Amino acid sequence: MEAKQWTVQIYLNEDGNDTYARAVLATRDGTGPAGAGRARRNPADPSVPEIGDELAVSRALADLAEKLAVVAQHDITEFASSPAPSRSW
Repeated sequence: MEAKQWTVQIYLNEDGNDTYARAVLATRDGTGPAGAGRARRNPADPSVPEIGDELAVSRALADLAEKLAVVAQHDITEFASSPAPSRSW
């Protein structure tokens, strides 16, 4: 059995009330997708940078997960020798 490790690198930038996050999946072959997320603080809310970071990163990771699922579905379709049988219970 081969052990594999993938790493997700998170990059954060702040610009005024906006926080931007980029989540990049690093795989051995370097073909991993990236996700993006943004959080905007309401100017009436107190400034708590960690909250903006958490929201932006969670959105970037959700975007990354969605893109990875699309890649997997594409690979299943491309490499399947025949369509998977439908299941009826």
